[in-house]
Amino acid sequence: MKYLLDTHVFLWAVTADPKLSSRAKQIFTGDHELWFSVAGVWEILTKVQIGKLRLPSPAGAYVSAQLVRNNIRVLPITLTHALHLERLPLHHRDPFDRVLIAQSLEEELPIVTADPLLASYSATLVW
Repeated sequence: MKYLLDTHVFLWAVTADPKLSSRAKQIFTGDHELWFSVAGVWEILTKVQIGKLRLPSPAGAYVSAQLVRNNIRVLPITLTHALHLERLPLHHRDPFDRVLIAQSLEEELPIVTADPLLASYSATLVW
């Protein structure tokens, strides 16, 4: 099965954070095709730069190493993804999450997330 990881899930999974649900742990450690959006990378870099997130090493190197170490594929943001944003209602105003929803819908990938606001959309959520 293929899954798209929300940013917090990616961070919790690579650090074995206890906030990760048992289902999310099973997905992360199981034989699944995991995807992480470039929007998530952008979100992490932004949060590090504004002081809302601390990582054990520079953000770019840390994220890149974790993607490789955990065999997670990177989902680029395409024109189709960006154009889908126009059709999304404004249930959620976070631009990173809106891109994630658009990607999920366009690529038919369930999102592994603990964010209840994403349930306002028709994307498949797993937690």
